Amino acid sequence: MESSNRFSMLRKSTLIITLTALLTLIVISGIGVYILFQQQYINDQQQDQNDHLSLADWSNTFHHDMARTGYSTSTGPLTNQTIWTHLTQMQIEYPSPAVVEGVAYFGSNDHIVRAVNASTGSKIWSYLTGNSVESSCTVANGIVYFGSHDHNVYALDAATGNKIWNFTTKGEVYSTPAVVDGVVYVGSNDKNLYALDAATGKEKWSYMTSNFVYSSPAVVRGAIYVNSFDTAYALDAATGKEIWNFFAWGPMYSSSAVFNGRVYFGASNTVYALDAASGKKIWSYTTGDRVESSPAVANNMVYIGSNDHNVYAFDVTTGNKIWNYITGNEVNGSPTIANDVVYIGSKDYNVYALNASTGSKIWSYATGYQIESTPSVANGILYIGSNDGKVYAFGS
Repeated sequence: MESSNRFSMLRKSTLIITLTALLTLIVISGIGVYILFQQQYINDQQQDQNDHLSLADWSNTFHHDMARTGYSTSTGPLTNQTIWTHLTQMQIEYPSPAVVEGVAYFGSNDHIVRAVNASTGSKIWSYLTGNSVESSCTVANGIVYFGSHDHNVYALDAATGNKIWNFTTKGEVYSTPAVVDGVVYVGSNDKNLYALDAATGKEKWSYMTSNFVYSSPAVVRGAIYVNSFDTAYALDAATGKEIWNFFAWGPMYSSSAVFNGRVYFGASNTVYALDAASGKKIWSYTTGDRVESSPAVANNMVYIGSNDHNVYAFDVTTGNKIWNYITGNEVNGSPTIANDVVYIGSKDYNVYALNASTGSKIWSYATGYQIESTPSVANGILYIGSNDGKVYAFGS
């Protein structure tokens, strides 16, 4: 009997020791997983920050960077003093000037892409395409990339304007190219998103969406975020394989801004925030009219215009409206954020500078006609096009 009790006690002790060891291992494993998760989160946050702040002093593409955040660490003008204007032969409808190394690049409905001195506005070179240019330019590694209504994507030498290559799609190209790791990603109204070799223009792959592609792709951490006329997509940048899609009815002219694991865009009369990994909706906000504007993300806010004449600011996490500013007409251009100022144009002919925290007006400037172009801020100067045919540079 005593031997049986001793065996029972020994078995209990062994069980307790085993359970204690297992619990210890679980705790240690949990701590290890938590540490790994935290490190990955920190790495992701740092990468988002790098995407957000790339080319801080220059603006080499539509909405500043390849994540299309619309945010620059450059200071912008606090008065409406113009430094120069440059007159083209027709409207500068949608193009946003790209500004790199002291040169501004932009297209016009007169079929021409121009390079001008960013400080003086004097022409350096021009290149004639076969139709209107409503795509913005992207400048990367000494090459200017853009699309034209003549169905082509072009690559020009940034210094001379000489053509390096062109790639012909089957539709008008409104989309602004994204250039990442030697690949050009661009949409066309033939419904395709194309991946092209940046040096040669040779097609690597294409993905057919559900509808026309007006939007400019964002590229963040190996994924492409692009919108067709009715659906938002995430694709693998290397293969073009679909990761997810989100049907948003449309019409969708808005390009996605990607920041901190979320995708923001406008479709029909609604602003959306989706999870970047899964495409699941996090929040949405319905405005009073169509949202053609693309969002900018900064200061824990999402800024966007609407055809209901308003500029809006939303809480980035909840989607709650923080403020709105009423202009005199539709706002289908997109905002740019610099030094806590929201810069945006309206079809009421005006360029506005608004306090990013409160929405109060700092200054405005009346151009000669409607503004649908998106401003760029680079090296302390604000650049924007107008349908009066001019590019304006504001600064001191």
